[in-house]
Amino acid sequence: LANAEVLSRRCVIMRLADFSYDKYQKALRQSAGAVVITLPKNMSAMPQDIVQQFMELEPEMLATETIVPVYFAMEDDELLSIYTQTLTSSSSQGSLSAAEVLLHTATANGFQMVTSGAQSKAISDWAITSLEGRLAGVGGEDLPTIVVVAHYDSFGVAPWLSYGADSNGSGVSMLLELARLFSKLYTYKRTHAGYNLLFFVSGGGKFNYQGTKRWLEENLDHTDSSLLQDNVAFVLCLDTLGNGDSLHLHVSKPPKEGTPQYSLLKELEMVVSSQYPEVKFSMVHKKINLADDMLAWEHERFGIRRLPAFTLSHLPSHRLAQRSSIMDVRPHVDVKRLSRNTKVVAEALARVIYNLTEKGAPGDLQIFTEQMQVQEEQLSAVVDWLTAQPRAAQLVDKDSSVVSTLEYHLGRYLKDVKRHYVKADKRDPEFVFYDQLKQTMNAYRVKPAIFDLLLAVCIAAYLGMMYLAIQNFGVLYSVVRRITQPKAKAH
Repeated sequence: LANAEVLSRRCVIMRLADFSYDKYQKALRQSAGAVVITLPKNMSAMPQDIVQQFMELEPEMLATETIVPVYFAMEDDELLSIYTQTLTSSSSQGSLSAAEVLLHTATANGFQMVTSGAQSKAISDWAITSLEGRLAGVGGEDLPTIVVVAHYDSFGVAPWLSYGADSNGSGVSMLLELARLFSKLYTYKRTHAGYNLLFFVSGGGKFNYQGTKRWLEENLDHTDSSLLQDNVAFVLCLDTLGNGDSLHLHVSKPPKEGTPQYSLLKELEMVVSSQYPEVKFSMVHKKINLADDMLAWEHERFGIRRLPAFTLSHLPSHRLAQRSSIMDVRPHVDVKRLSRNTKVVAEALARVIYNLTEKGAPGDLQIFTEQMQVQEEQLSAVVDWLTAQPRAAQLVDKDSSVVSTLEYHLGRYLKDVKRHYVKADKRDPEFVFYDQLKQTMNAYRVKPAIFDLLLAVCIAAYLGMMYLAIQNFGVLYSVVRRITQPKAKAH
């Protein structure tokens, strides 16, 4: 266990409830054989302070290079039994005498942890998949385009345990619901608006938005005709929107009055103040820092290419830990709040598209009601599905059910649904993925090495005693024989 004095060559087991960065660093400094961090099956039952503490430590763990292998495992009866036996064995030695400790050490059961699997290797041709679909506006050829974006992949210190519920299952769920709502409006001649709507579900979002980067290059550098080349009103990125009572519009450049971006800002403010006064809405301005290795938000990819863009999130800062954590599981999404936030975005977009404020429509006018209302059950079902499997980018290939199901849902509401693939440059790769992300660890019950030594000593002592006994018996037999043997008579 982590509280043992000497950890060298030992496999250290830490439960999440007892985890601390000091214990973790101690195991690395003493060159432990391995570190196993066990996680409860029901994460929502964990105290929030422990979950928050681990979230904040994950970036440190990822940034620390170590030769000690670190494993994460979900707790089950067998693993808890091993932990309990090891804990009982180590804690009982504190009150024993030196002889008792030696005897206990020699006779106690131990466990040898063995992993199966080959050495991890880099995957050379892994493809990150992104998806796009559109709703064409009516009324001319040079129509303005509104782009709605959300990345679908998740991230955390252990890829197989990265479910990305709020970041960014909530954003993808909202995007699909917006696609459904506006596809209905665009079906009828009376409500078919003079805006093109382009929906983009991006892959590789947690790897510096590689899917978005390549999609922009394809549309702006390698094609003659693209909705992104001509008249983009704005790009709205959806990121981490499944909780909280605040909404923040993150911008790289504050929008100017009279622009469509400014209109969206004002419509969001109006919808929130008129219909959802419990929500705190604000604009957060942060310039793009090209010197950083990682961009802060997805809208910065568009800003670099001079497209007006912003990201809507309930998080006030890109640095908050829940954006990239294995603790971001299904209970972190409050479907009622996600539904409310979806309604806010849908109403604000509709007010921009149909120019309702200039037409004198009151701020509390609701477009999406009755048959057109936001479907909370649909949002919940999509989040449930997305969090039913890990979605780390190195686990979701082009044949994944995640990609095919997203493609199916987009195809139900949108036209011209297409896939876009990103592969790392072979000479100067932007990202490198490895295999062997999941391994089986076997625990074998063994006696400690000192048990063999003690057993050898006991056997040697026994054999020595037997040898001495046989030797002494031979001498005694000779003496007795001499005494009892009659003397020969002299002649």
